[in-house]
Amino acid sequence: MPRDPANVDEALAWLAKAAQGLRAADVDLVAEPPLEQDAAFHAQQAAEKSLKALLALHDVAVRKTHDLVGLGAESRAARLRWHPPRCSGCVPP
Repeated sequence: MPRDPANVDEALAWLAKAAQGLRAADVDLVAEPPLEQDAAFHAQQAAEKSLKALLALHDVAVRKTHDLVGLGAESRAARLRWHPPRCSGCVPP
């Protein structure tokens, strides 16, 4: 069944924000001295936004929260799984 384009757009927006967070974490880690606490914060934010992307993609309302455990529980409760597109260069699981 095709995905709702609005859900896809929302998920892509969350993933773009997650990518920005990971980029910020990379910058923090190459700073002299490394900004490890800032990098950890950005990594946590990226994980949060990635879970929100998964929820949005599957038409689950995304609530305003920073609770990774809660977001993970919501994903599990909805039996959501991330199924990346298959590609010829991908390593099998």
